[in-house]
Amino acid sequence: GLKLGLMPFGTIIGRELPRNSGLPLVLFVTLLLGIGVTFAEPAIGALKAAGQNVSVERAPYLYAILNIWSEQLVLVVGASVGLAAVMGTLRFLYGWSLKPLIYLSLAPVLALTVFCALDPELRKIIGLAWDCGAVTTGPVTVPLVLSLGIGIAAAAGKGDSGLSGFGIVTLASLFPIIGVLLLCLYVSFTVTPQEIMESAAQVAAAAQTVELPWYETSPGAEIVLGIRAILPLVVFLFIVLKLVLREKLDNQGEILYGITLTIIGMCIFNLGLTYGLSKLGGSAGSLVPTAFMEIPGLPESPIYTYVVGLILALAFAWALGFGATLAEPALNALGITTEKLTNGVFRKKTLINAVSLGVGFGIAIGLAKLIFDLPLVWLILPGYMLALVLTLLSDETFVNVAWDSAGVTTGPITVPLVLAMGLGFGNATHAVEGFGILSMASIGPIITVMITCLWTQYKVRQQHRAALAEVPGPAKADAETIV
Repeated sequence: GLKLGLMPFGTIIGRELPRNSGLPLVLFVTLLLGIGVTFAEPAIGALKAAGQNVSVERAPYLYAILNIWSEQLVLVVGASVGLAAVMGTLRFLYGWSLKPLIYLSLAPVLALTVFCALDPELRKIIGLAWDCGAVTTGPVTVPLVLSLGIGIAAAAGKGDSGLSGFGIVTLASLFPIIGVLLLCLYVSFTVTPQEIMESAAQVAAAAQTVELPWYETSPGAEIVLGIRAILPLVVFLFIVLKLVLREKLDNQGEILYGITLTIIGMCIFNLGLTYGLSKLGGSAGSLVPTAFMEIPGLPESPIYTYVVGLILALAFAWALGFGATLAEPALNALGITTEKLTNGVFRKKTLINAVSLGVGFGIAIGLAKLIFDLPLVWLILPGYMLALVLTLLSDETFVNVAWDSAGVTTGPITVPLVLAMGLGFGNATHAVEGFGILSMASIGPIITVMITCLWTQYKVRQQHRAALAEVPGPAKADAETIV
């Protein structure tokens, strides 16, 4: 449905918008598109559903953001993705390098993270904020935003390859972290933890006396959410195409068929998310700790010795991350695009394996964070400092691929499983919150892909040197110039 229905819109709008409109209109449409695709992103539903498992007594601000301020949370995340799309558009139009934008974006992200880490209550929302950066880049956002970016880059004639269209996904992963942290700071200045607990008690009491409509208490709720997520985005794209660009839509029957499939697919996915993946992840998260933890009420626990059970739990987390990433459709699309645009230097299989390894190790480290109750900031800061060093050493082309690959890994398969598993694991191990695993799943592939890129560049240089050694003396100077 996305391939036949929505992606043609992104390609046409990205190609025609800079040609037919002024810069302010281009940026305004890009902002609205970024907001729209975020509301249509299925992983956002998984994030909101996770709020039901948070204890208001143990993490009042986290509870407030996910329950009382949930609509504002999605709006802030959407606006952040929209701003990221605007910044990415300006980068394409003016040919800016991605590296400085990464440095400028990471500076406030890390500063706000450290500031919140100093407050005992705000420290509990850091995992949520970083996970929000991961859930925004899934199967709806990535194809539309990537096709928009590459179309604008081609129309502007900027960049020396199609890879110059990359980068929006990177910014769409970083900007929501800033937005959510600022929202959390605003909430902390507005209400106290005691007021949040009182409000939660009143809502719980009111919920027992109010009879909800059928579509909010049955599978009809997921169907309504699926239609509400896709239909406004489609209407917006039609308006831009017809009224702003005045372009005709080729293959209208095929595209309408694709849009219909997208809406049906979103409804079915929401049903599967609610009754399948989330419950599966929650069950896994609550049962895996029995391998090494003593569970009250069970006569024979744990199943294994502590060390063996711990190793098995971490190995399970690694395998879950590795396998779920291999199944992500957005990563396969990125691999095909990367292999084509690098003329086969960076193969699709190499990219997919590097990203999957990074996600596997990231999820295992995130799970260790829950088991040993490690502060997330201790894991985030060293990880991103290493990523910055690798960014400085890597070629611009591969920096685009590495940072964008972090965004496409956390899609509709990985997010519900990992979120539910993290929250279930957190409850079983009595952790305050189970967020933060997705943030580690995002930093892992950045590091592994850039290390793979540096190794690939090294091997290419070795091949060039070997080829030069075989060139006869008189022609050697010319060969070195060509290389």
